[in-house]
Amino acid sequence: MKIVTIVGARPQFIKAAVVSKHIRKYYTEILVHTGQHYDKNMSDIFFDEMEIPKPNYNLGVNNGSHAEMTARMLVELEKVFLNENPDMILVYGDTNSTLAAALVAAKIHIPICHVEAGTRTYCNTNPEEINRVCTDHLSSLLLTCTKKSQENLVKEGLSEKGKLVGDPMYDAFCFYKNKAQEGQYKLKSIENNTALEIPKRFYYLTCHREENTVKEDALKEILTAANQLEFPSIYPVHPRNKKRAMEILKKYKFSKVYLVEPVGYLTSIHLVLNAEKIITDSGGLQREAFFSGKQCVTILDFEVWPETMIQNRNQLCSPNSEDILNKLSKHQVIDENYMPFGDGDSAKKIVAEINAFLK
Repeated sequence: MKIVTIVGARPQFIKAAVVSKHIRKYYTEILVHTGQHYDKNMSDIFFDEMEIPKPNYNLGVNNGSHAEMTARMLVELEKVFLNENPDMILVYGDTNSTLAAALVAAKIHIPICHVEAGTRTYCNTNPEEINRVCTDHLSSLLLTCTKKSQENLVKEGLSEKGKLVGDPMYDAFCFYKNKAQEGQYKLKSIENNTALEIPKRFYYLTCHREENTVKEDALKEILTAANQLEFPSIYPVHPRNKKRAMEILKKYKFSKVYLVEPVGYLTSIHLVLNAEKIITDSGGLQREAFFSGKQCVTILDFEVWPETMIQNRNQLCSPNSEDILNKLSKHQVIDENYMPFGDGDSAKKIVAEINAFLK
């Protein structure tokens, strides 16, 4: 039997790294990379260092509006699905790649398995929310990371399709964290294109969402907060945000913010594990901060993973320097018995549910 797996963005590469190993014990897997994340450090390095099988197809769809990219993916994915004639389509998360694959598969009557189903922010101005809701309602098998996500499916009348399996990102974190700590890493400064040693003590900052980067004011406030912290902040910059970040850094002379090229998965986990604290607007990084016991502030208007929002372990922030610094100063409390994302064995459970569905 054959499964076509769709990936296009960094979080999906991470999940595929652990799930594909188990899928290939039972099925022929055809891996399709839509090209949504196309920079070498945002794509190729993940496949190399995590030993993900090379994609059978790379559609090269990137650059453009949500509508433009989704439309191009629809056309190209339909060709792939008709050519391969799979028994199931496997999609992850909430990207344009995910929605496009689900739409195509539903229209030509191929069953869809959605991993990371049931996640809800209840913020319909968030493009990812639209992607995940539509994908869930088109899918045949909904595999959830947390009990909360399973409850969300119940509210929408989708509980019969839903199965709680845990979070494959936690699987990946558990599997790769020792390797990440053992590695020797250097960063590449985008200010002068030189190698940069990782400081002994630092904060880890990621910021890529449109609401935090399109206008100068929001990003300026975030970098202002980072520049006032006790230790430097390492900020790997998304390619589309590089120009604005550089302009702000030079304009306001933020000497304690280190702008660096995007980093691979192992480097990122190394930074998570060794950072003092973390500032982010990433759904994946806030979970990895939680997995590592590092306090995190998330600069968003809505909760993506409410499971992490306990005892100051992760706090929502506005893009306001005072708010960021105030919340970073709070003390977190860690309950070692609290494990909302499962036991690190979700990949096996995902494949077991696929087996049960297809057989």
